[in-house]
Amino acid sequence: MFARQSAGDFGEDVATAHLERHGYRIVARNFRTRFGEVDIIAANERFLLFVEVKTRGMNARVSGAEAVDARKQARLRMAAEEYLMENQMQLQPRFDVICVETARSGQVAAVNWIENAF
Repeated sequence: MFARQSAGDFGEDVATAHLERHGYRIVARNFRTRFGEVDIIAANERFLLFVEVKTRGMNARVSGAEAVDARKQARLRMAAEEYLMENQMQLQPRFDVICVETARSGQVAAVNWIENAF
């Protein structure tokens, strides 16, 4: 299938397109801090999304949503706080998870967008 990095990049590309189709503007991708990385930061007229993207095969033992555990959530919150300190915005911050499932062929089988995930 994919190498680890390319699967992540593929999933982020799919998630980016999905967000754009739903009216979101991509503000940043792979925003890195000392606490970790936010895969996608997107905005619309109301929300500033901090999005974690997980790409999995259809028969994965652990779902993408399950992989965003309490430790990962805490790191995302700290990274988001750092972004907000650097970029003053009036938008309501929100943490979303987008899980991209791939078929054995490598095609997208499903996109599961969990809004306000934590």
